[in-house]
Formats: sequence, structure tokens, C-alpha cells
Amino acid sequence: MKAFDPDAAASKGSGIFGLNTSREDAKIVLVPVPFAATVSYGGGAENGPEAILAASHQVDLYDWHFGRIYEAGIHLLPADPAILAAHGPAREAVVAVSEGGDPAAIEANVCTVDAAGALVNASLRQTIAPLLDEDRIVGVIGGDHSIPFAAIAAAAEQQPLGILHIDAHADLRIAYEGFEWSHASIMHNVLEQCPGVQRLVQVGVRDYSEGELQTIHRHDGRVVTHFDADWNARRFSGVPFDYLVAEVIGVLPDHVWISFDIDGLDPSLCPNTGTPVPGGFSFAEVAHLLARLAASGRRIVGFDLVEVAPGEDEWDANVASRLLYKLCGAALRSRSSQEFLGTR
Repeated sequence: MKAFDPDAAASKGSGIFGLNTSREDAKIVLVPVPFAATVSYGGGAENGPEAILAASHQVDLYDWHFGRIYEAGIHLLPADPAILAAHGPAREAVVAVSEGGDPAAIEANVCTVDAAGALVNASLRQTIAPLLDEDRIVGVIGGDHSIPFAAIAAAAEQQPLGILHIDAHADLRIAYEGFEWSHASIMHNVLEQCPGVQRLVQVGVRDYSEGELQTIHRHDGRVVTHFDADWNARRFSGVPFDYLVAEVIGVLPDHVWISFDIDGLDPSLCPNTGTPVPGGFSFAEVAHLLARLAASGRRIVGFDLVEVAPGEDEWDANVASRLLYKLCGAALRSRSSQEFLGTR
């Protein structure tokens, strides 16, 4: 890093955030998963990793909350060609299912989509498990919200884990639209198949079904959901935002995975995401939440950032790349007893 000038423009062809850190030298390794077959409204999240990489070259590298994040080394792996190849046929199968028709053809298409989801899981586990064994911070970049399952599962096998889930949706539906690995079923799958996940703490939720609400109540404390409407009502009556943040962090266990669907933000910050919902967090609010979590004594083992769908301009990826840098900084800060120079 001695020859690297963080104040200079990113060089052409450089890696994420203009860095050229090798996988071996990077404390943070990011895994792109350009797969978004099961999206049920707007599309394009399969293009999220590439768009975030391009936008990351405009991010200034000295961060107010976390200082010189780049010095730890951040490396973005190449996407698995098998996943790239699987997206198109799986997406076509999803569209065919939505159009109805012959039951046998529908069943065959559902099997095609589920097989593609299983391929994503197998590929991601094979990539993530060695990185966790090496005690690297791992970040998964989607793609839709179905894709981080294997990463969460691998992390939860190493130690008991809590998930901080930032999302407009609860994602607790069972095989939504018939697909086992649906973007709307990620947290249901985690709860059912990852016993190492001790607690799921959800924030920003403002679009959910009655069945999902029943699921939250049925899990009797394993799922803690902070609904957007409730938070706003409390804030309108004078409860400080920081107090609400403390409630979220206070019930998380010692090791935490952050699962961040960008539609947890106000849709003005992510207008092209697949299922935008009015309401949500400002960028400053999630930055504060991440900073408080990082300083809480909990260890962030990894994170995912999903549902980033670039539009005709660079806005969605611009916001996402800065959010990604904050996630990297929070994870690093959670593993350090030293104050970063960026704090004031």
C-alpha cells in the first residue's frame, strides 16, 4: 500500500474502490453473485456487482466514521462463470411460470429455478468457507436477496450468530411463488435450515404479509422485528433515534452477520431496486446504526448487500458503493480496539 495514493483518481482497470489488493493480502474479500432470477417486480439486480464496482472508483477513501478503511485491503473476486450462465435460463423459467399454462411445464420450470438456486448456494459455500476459516471479513454482493443463504449458513456453522436484517420486507415467505430459493424466502430458509442463527433482528420493515407477521410471533423472540411504522410513531412522540438503535443492538449476540437489502433505504436513494417501498432509512441513519454496532463490542463476521439494480444513471450504484464502503469499515472497526482516525 506504500505506493498507493488514496487522494488520486482511481486508475483504469483497478479493482474495487480503485485498489489493487490481492486476495492473499486483503482483510476483506468481496464475492459478487450476479444472479437475480426470482425477482417478482422490477429486474436488473444481476447487474448490481458490476455497477457497484464502476461506481466505487468515485468513492473518497477517508471515511468520517471509520477512517482509512482501504488500508486493511479490500479485494473483489471475479464472479463464478457458472452463476453468470445460470441466471438467464433461470430468469426465463421464472417468467414462464408466471405466465401459467401446462402444469407439467410449470413444474419443470420450477425445478429449473430451484436447481439454479442450489447451484448458487454450492458455489458460494465453496468460496466463502475457506475465507471464514482464514478469519477474513467476507462480503457478498448481489444479485437478489436469495443469494447470501450459503454464506450465512457457513458463518453460522462456525459460531452462534445473530443477523441484523435491514430491509423493507420481512422475507419470511415459504417458497414464494413456488420457488424454494426465492428472494422473498431468504429469512424463512435461514430460520429453518441454520440452527446456528440464534436471533434474527429486522429493521426498516414496512411491507409484509399477515402470514409473515404470524411467523414473527411464532418464533417467540428468535425473530425481533422493528417495524418502520412503529419506529416513526415513537420518533414522532419524542423517542430519539439513537435510543431505538440501542434497542436493536442490545438483543444481538456477540457475532453478527449484516444482511442489507438496499430497499431498506428510502427509495429516493435506490429508485431502481426491484421492490421499492415508501418510507425507510436515510443514508445518515444507517451510517449511524452501523457505527453504533461496530462500537458495541460485537464482532461483524460478514455482510451482504443485495437488490442493487442500476438505472440509466449511476445513482443507485453510487449510493450502494458508499454503503458497501461503510459496511467494510464497520466490520473492520468491530474487530479493532483502536479508534479509527476518521472519528471525531
